[in-house]
Amino acid sequence: MEEACEIARLPEELLSAALARTSPRDACRAAAVSPAFRAAANSDAVWARFLPPGGLPPLADGELAAPAPPSSKKELFLRLSAGPALLPDRLVSVWLDRETGAKCYMLSARNLSIVWGDTPQYWTWIPLEDSRFSEGAQLRHVCWLEIRGKIHSNMLSQDTTYATYMVFKKTDDLYGLAFPVQEASVSVGATNLTRKVCLQHNNDDDDDDNDDDDDYDDCGMPENYWSMRRNGLHKENVALPQQRTDGWMELELGEFFNEGGDDGEVSISLTETKGGNWKSGLIVQGIEIRRKKSG
Repeated sequence: MEEACEIARLPEELLSAALARTSPRDACRAAAVSPAFRAAANSDAVWARFLPPGGLPPLADGELAAPAPPSSKKELFLRLSAGPALLPDRLVSVWLDRETGAKCYMLSARNLSIVWGDTPQYWTWIPLEDSRFSEGAQLRHVCWLEIRGKIHSNMLSQDTTYATYMVFKKTDDLYGLAFPVQEASVSVGATNLTRKVCLQHNNDDDDDDNDDDDDYDDCGMPENYWSMRRNGLHKENVALPQQRTDGWMELELGEFFNEGGDDGEVSISLTETKGGNWKSGLIVQGIEIRRKKSG
C-alpha cells in the first residue's frame, strides 16, 4: 500500500506515459487504484496511444453524434470498440478491437462481388433489421457460387494478424451447400492461402431430403449425393460455421498477417463452381475482417 501511495505521488504526466505503454484494459483497471491514477488513466495522452496510428477512416455523417459526440479520446475508443460505425458510402463498417485498438471491418454484401448477384432469378436483395447495413443478399437458386471481397491493406492496422469471416444466416429452404464443400481463399500480394469450408452442417434440416433427385440431375448432381449426405461428408479437414451472439452465423475463411507499411490489397473469396448442383437458402450480410485472437 505504501508503494502504491508513493507511485501516486508521481506527476500525472509520468503516470500517463507509463499507462500509455500498457493496454486499454490495464488503463481501465488502473483508474480504480486512486484519484491520481484515475486522472492519468482517463487522460487523452493515454487513450491517444490506444487509438490506431494514422487515425481512423472517415465516418458517415452522424455516426458518432448520438447521444452526443465523444468528449474525450477514451470515450471515442470505448464508443468504437462497443460496435461498428459506417463509412461514408454506408457499405463498409469499422470498429476497434477492444484489447489492442486494431481496426476491424465488415464489407457489406453490396460491397462484395457476387456472381449473378443482380439477377433476381438467382439472388434477391432484402432489407436487414438486425444489421448496420440496410440490405443483404439472399441466395435463391444457383449452381455457380462465387462471392469475392477486397480491402486495401493500408486501411488495416500494421503488424497485425487478421481473420476473415463470411457472416450469414440460413433460411428454411437451405439445400445444396453441404456437398461439394466450398473453397475459401485469402490473398495478400504474392501469398494465396486456400482452405476447404462448408456453409451447411451435415445435420442441418433442409429441403434436400424432401425433394426428388431428378429435380437436380440436369445440373450435374452426383448420383450418390444423397447417400453421401446421410453417411457424413466431412471426413476431411473442413471448417464449419459457428453461431454468433448477434443472431448471425460466421464461417472463418482464412487469416493473414498485415505487415507494416504495406500498400497492397487483400482479396477474399468463397466459391463452389465445380460440383454443378443447385444451392439455395443463404442470407449474406457480408465479410468480416477482424484481429485474430491468440490462443
